[in-house]
Amino acid sequence: MEGSTILLAGTAVTIGFVHTIVGPDHYLPFIVMGEARKWTIRKTMFITFLCGLGHVLSSVIAGFIGIAAGISISKLEFFEGFRGNIAAWLLIAFGLVYMLISLRNVYRRKQHVHTHTHADGTAHEHRHDHFSGHSHIHMNDRKNLTPWILFLVFVLGPCEPLIPILMYPAAENNISGVILVSLLFSAVTIATMMSVVLAFRLGLSSINLKPLERWVNVIAGGTIAVSGLAIQFLGL
Repeated sequence: MEGSTILLAGTAVTIGFVHTIVGPDHYLPFIVMGEARKWTIRKTMFITFLCGLGHVLSSVIAGFIGIAAGISISKLEFFEGFRGNIAAWLLIAFGLVYMLISLRNVYRRKQHVHTHTHADGTAHEHRHDHFSGHSHIHMNDRKNLTPWILFLVFVLGPCEPLIPILMYPAAENNISGVILVSLLFSAVTIATMMSVVLAFRLGLSSINLKPLERWVNVIAGGTIAVSGLAIQFLGL
């Protein structure tokens, strides 16, 4: 193995870890949605893995196509940036819509008390909400769609440093170097995502979140929207 390939391999590991840690969009959606939707840790980790795999594979495939077709780095960077903007706006839109729907459901779950007085003078209270009896189907539909929406967002979201910093420089030596740095970057990125998500989910399981249970879906949607805003306007 050439010295430059070894250097790029080490760089792939470092960048894979750093770019994941500093990008809250890589793990916050899974942490908050796992808690809000009451996913098991196993399900949360599986969804995180699939989204991470889609995230890195989309950039790896784009990079190999670019190398094979002789496409310039500038054109590929433009393409990656374009689909990155789409992914960020989708994340923002998903978070905002989820938050608004959850706010509506909080209001509809709020119980109202009505007092009924009968002819004989006896009275009793009747409690009801605006949620029971007809909304569970919509809740299940949203619950089932959530992982797929996240998967779509992550497939569209590029790994910005992979192609210009790792794949194209490695291609100057040999194709095996490109494969090596792609595998290392992908493995470290996915492993870091899963490790952070697991650590937070285990940490949250030891905290009493009962007082926030009513608002947990609202918080989840808001957190996802803020993550998307951070990508779009802060470049995280």
